[in-house]
Amino acid sequence: MTQTTHPPIALHGFPLSNYYNKVKMVMLEKGVAFTEVNTPLPLKDPALRALSPMGKVPFIVTSQGSISESQAIVDWLEQAFPEPALLPSDPFEAAKVRELTTYIDWHLEICARQLYGSAFFGAPPLSDANKDRIRKQLEATIAAFQQLVRFSPYIAGEHFTQADISAFVNLPLVALASKTIYGEDLLAAAGIDHRTYTKRIGERASAQKVQADRKASLKA
Repeated sequence: MTQTTHPPIALHGFPLSNYYNKVKMVMLEKGVAFTEVNTPLPLKDPALRALSPMGKVPFIVTSQGSISESQAIVDWLEQAFPEPALLPSDPFEAAKVRELTTYIDWHLEICARQLYGSAFFGAPPLSDANKDRIRKQLEATIAAFQQLVRFSPYIAGEHFTQADISAFVNLPLVALASKTIYGEDLLAAAGIDHRTYTKRIGERASAQKVQADRKASLKA
């Protein structure tokens, strides 16, 4: 059911962005009324740069103003639309979810992002030295991430949380980038059964909507 206590939110970005899809999936889970505004990069319009000073997507425009950075948006959504909750009520458990989300977004995905140019966008091949350096970083980050995940059945425990949304939009990219560059899915090689997990999350209506829109955008 769509929550109608707030005017519709304008979500700026595009469906190929994993962090755009993170915010979009949170809003779908919470039944938040929103519109999508296709906003490709780079942001050259000064009016748009005023809404996202670093020139990044996603960003949202609300009746109170704009918010940039995906996690800041997600945190605002959790407070503005508390049901259904995507953070545990217990402060320690909520902190563990935030910790795991940070590991996914700011350690695991950012490390793998060094591979995206060559893996996905036709950039020149990485040098052997850079490939080796990134692989060592990625394997160390995966090992740290592996210490936090539970998969029982969700990534942070018994309940679906915002960490699952970050995992759903990011783990497949990490796996595909490493497979493309190294010929090996480094997540699977470390014993992380991300395929079974993302298949489970992919059964949710929010995930199906995000994936369908992403595929439509790829075709377009």
